[in-house]
Amino acid sequence: MERQTPESAAPRLSVVLIVKNEARHIRECLASVAFADEWIVVDSQSHDGTAELAAAFGARVIQTTDWPGFGPQKNRALAAATGDWVLSIDADERVTPELAQQIRAAIAKPTAEGYTVSRLSSMCGEWIRHGDWFPDNILRLFKRSAGRFSDDLVHERVICEGRIGRLDAHLLHESIPSFESLLQKMDRYSTDRAVQQHRGGKRGGLGSAVGHGVWAFIRSYVIRRGFLDGRMGFIVAFSIAEGTYYRYLKMWLLARSSTASSAGQPPSAP
Repeated sequence: MERQTPESAAPRLSVVLIVKNEARHIRECLASVAFADEWIVVDSQSHDGTAELAAAFGARVIQTTDWPGFGPQKNRALAAATGDWVLSIDADERVTPELAQQIRAAIAKPTAEGYTVSRLSSMCGEWIRHGDWFPDNILRLFKRSAGRFSDDLVHERVICEGRIGRLDAHLLHESIPSFESLLQKMDRYSTDRAVQQHRGGKRGGLGSAVGHGVWAFIRSYVIRRGFLDGRMGFIVAFSIAEGTYYRYLKMWLLARSSTASSAGQPPSAP
């Protein structure tokens, strides 16, 4: 009979994350997952010392010079992981002690191939507990042999084969620290989503931009009770509506530009 040592029997956990100019967050993020066996950090040419801080913590840092999108970039990190289990986090996320305990227990005696966690996000320092932002159960812990990331440019997801379980403790997400970051994120994400959906054959329009934007606000603020978060709940719902409006408007403009280019003419004035 083959002898098995406790070290060889214990499942190993790899933490994977992608970063760019996250010096403000990276140390606290990695400290919250110090219980892992390895940390894989894929860096997109940071110039604020992010890579050096991650390396000083003990992470394996991989530098990239191109940007293929969130999903493909995370698959690069996944390809470098060697653990039996993988935990995917972002630099502005923190694993609470309660969640860390649940993760250790889950991989020690697994009942599933993947686990969702409950993410709690903040807007300008206030935790948002209603609306589109909460509850936010996302698949982040999975067996390396059973999962991968989708190839989406933005809002990528883990695709896991097998049973999916759930961990109840919170993953804290410092999503929007300031109004300026809200505007930057809204512009960047709406552009990436518009490009992704345009490539998939979807088309926007001024009417659909307004309609989807209004519906997004009603869904988040009224149906999902974002109003219970007070003024910040209104801001979150309005920002979701605004980002949705921009996405459909950009989809329309992309289609308009493509049509004009194929005809060899500049886009006509609205």
